[in-house]
Amino acid sequence: MGQGIWHIGDVMDYKIFKNAFIEFDPRYLIKNPVMFITEISMVISFFVAIDPGFFLVQDSKLYEEFYISVTVLLFLTIFFSNISTSLSESQSRAITDSLERMRITTKARLINDNNETYVDSSTLKKGDIVLVKKDEIIPGDGEVIKGSGYVNESNITGESRPVLKLVGDSVTGTTKLVTDEIVIRITANPGESFIDSMINIVKNAVRERTPNEIALSIFLSGVTLIFLIVTASIFSLSKYSNIRPNIDILIVLLIALIPTTIGGLLPAIGIAAVNKVSKYNIISKSGKAVENAGDIDTIILDKTGTITMGEREAVEFYPAHGVDKLYLIKKAAMASINDETIEGISIIKLAEKYNVKPDDLSGYEFVPFSSETGYSGIKNNEHFIYKGSLKTMNEKFNVHDDYITGICKQISLKGGTALPVIEDNKFLGVIELNDTLKPGIRDRIEDLKKMNIKTVMLTGDDEVTAAYFASQAGIDEYIANSKPVDKYNKVIEEKSRERMVAMIGDGTNDAPALSKADVAMAMNTGTQAAKDAANMIDLDSTPTKLIDVIFLGKQILITRGALTTFSIANDVSKYFVIIPAMFFMFPELSFLDILNLRNPLLAITSALIFNTIIIIMLVPLALRGVKYTPSSASDLLKRNIIIYGFGGLVFPFIMIYIIYHLLLLGGILW
Repeated sequence: MGQGIWHIGDVMDYKIFKNAFIEFDPRYLIKNPVMFITEISMVISFFVAIDPGFFLVQDSKLYEEFYISVTVLLFLTIFFSNISTSLSESQSRAITDSLERMRITTKARLINDNNETYVDSSTLKKGDIVLVKKDEIIPGDGEVIKGSGYVNESNITGESRPVLKLVGDSVTGTTKLVTDEIVIRITANPGESFIDSMINIVKNAVRERTPNEIALSIFLSGVTLIFLIVTASIFSLSKYSNIRPNIDILIVLLIALIPTTIGGLLPAIGIAAVNKVSKYNIISKSGKAVENAGDIDTIILDKTGTITMGEREAVEFYPAHGVDKLYLIKKAAMASINDETIEGISIIKLAEKYNVKPDDLSGYEFVPFSSETGYSGIKNNEHFIYKGSLKTMNEKFNVHDDYITGICKQISLKGGTALPVIEDNKFLGVIELNDTLKPGIRDRIEDLKKMNIKTVMLTGDDEVTAAYFASQAGIDEYIANSKPVDKYNKVIEEKSRERMVAMIGDGTNDAPALSKADVAMAMNTGTQAAKDAANMIDLDSTPTKLIDVIFLGKQILITRGALTTFSIANDVSKYFVIIPAMFFMFPELSFLDILNLRNPLLAITSALIFNTIIIIMLVPLALRGVKYTPSSASDLLKRNIIIYGFGGLVFPFIMIYIIYHLLLLGGILW
């Protein structure tokens, strides 16, 4: 099984056949009323085939083979429906098996009161401190609290390039440290690791039904009940006429009337929804999250890492009036020497190009960046050197300089990020950081607009920089100088307008907003709080995948709608075959026999054969999904009606006509 696509090799898996037979159990089928009624009809037909007189129907030898054929075809209808569900579940089992194989038990260096002891990784519990050295397997999920190094996460993400892990970053058990050494704090107890959680998520996702699926099931149940009453009424009314009812023909009429095609495929579509996101290396906690993506009205995106490449690197230093450039570079390097962010590291590298080395930092305390403070740097009692946004410096340190403001605006106008540096409430200058739009992001945003989805960009950058990137990417709305609370407030604001909201996050401060969003994707590199609050986890930590999930959600909704339209349309075609055959003794109804099928029982058999094989024919489409191109709801509706509505009317006539004449050629003449 691969990426939601049906392969013939999957059909050969005996477990799929085994599960298809197990699901004949009425306790399984009663969850699918359409197939449950089909099974009851099969049982009745089976008894009719054994003893036609038991149901007071024709017991002529002419009908014996017909009764047997109806029983067999009803059995195959249910069997093929079960096969479609079993195929979908086999995808989930494959994902689970793959995750199970990732479990590795290794030795871990447990640090306790500066003592180092070796223990089994399976015994590590939340709060334990572990040292991991170069080329060692990370023994459990944790957070880096000391050191830095590159980690090979290919067994989790499939990405062969190692990822740099800094203090505060999360790491996943079973991945491998390929450089340096790090100290991590374990964040999961035994049985609660990332892999354990993913296995539980996938197992639970197999059994969960989404609200849309439940709603459609209720609709199909109602339609089935109505046609069951109609068929029973025909049977009852026939007692007051000269027509002796043939219960198997009535059974075939019932099966043709009820939406067996979509009824047989509905469970497979629901399960496939969760499986399909694995194609993007995303684990969804429920099918509901995937399908919610199809109804999204607003998507909230971070600028850095989503709209832009996210690797803001220092490219130039601009000193303030009266400040020597080398002095600015030295102080900027001192404020960044313990800054392990990409920006901080790039400032040190740029300073080295000027052959500038920072002074001794003895006595200084490093102040890490925080979204609440908006700055980072060093301090020694009352003396400090900080770098942060212009707004932060203006508001928190009450420093103003028109020349510095001008430099910052010039940097912002060309899409860069200005990072002013202050020393004891005096501007030393500005560091220019450069970022660029992600390739193809504008086209992705345009696709979202075609689906009438509002895009909102949040960024900590100033108004000018935010406006520049929003314009370049085609974003509808942006919020500059944003803080973590702005995400939460924006989600609440959009939901108050009865809009469905999607967002991404990776930090603990994103958790409240993630918990409120309808589709919430957390990065695998994010904090545990973010992962717990989200309903999807991206193993590759690629923020733009949220857009892929929205496309996928749309595809699932379109697939269900297309197959429902096709199912109802081909039911109409079958009526025009079965109704004339049922009342062939009334010449005045002959105009309904569009295909001119002279043998009534053979026509009914042909319609039932088509009803059976169409399910297995549509299994690949149900699992793979209807091809989706971004467009408006009205355009999608027109497409569904033309392709699947009109096609659903015409295709059955062609197939039934062919099947009828193939049966004639085979010498079947009952």
